[in-house]
Amino acid sequence: MSTEANKNIIRRYYEDFWNRWDAAALAELIAPDIEFRGSLGTVASGAGAFQQYMETVRAAFPDFHNAIEELIAEDDKVVARLTYTGTHRGELFGVAPTGRRIRYAGIAIFRIAGGRIASGCVLGDTRNLLEQLTAPAPGSYAGT
Repeated sequence: MSTEANKNIIRRYYEDFWNRWDAAALAELIAPDIEFRGSLGTVASGAGAFQQYMETVRAAFPDFHNAIEELIAEDDKVVARLTYTGTHRGELFGVAPTGRRIRYAGIAIFRIAGGRIASGCVLGDTRNLLEQLTAPAPGSYAGT
């Protein structure tokens, strides 16, 4: 496949699968034997495990949105620079829901095979995310 076709797969992956939560897109875009590593501590082997990971993210951020800032492709690889946003509505990293809006950056590296995502590795700025989830609430007293 061409690098532009591979980029289009990644565009659809984020728009259909993540931004719309269209689980039906899973069969079209994800290889059944996908190998995935996510920055939330997830390692998923296979489409079923990957879908469970998606449900974990969705439970924490029902309005999770992935904005593609840049796509770079070479051969069968595509790299995406992303901005993630959402509202913290479910437990994540042991932090109870805060209702806070979050925004953090990440990079994802994918390998495409047979028109589907065969592997992916996401590196998000989870330190920044955790700081947003655990920071004192605005107007609260943080002094001694």
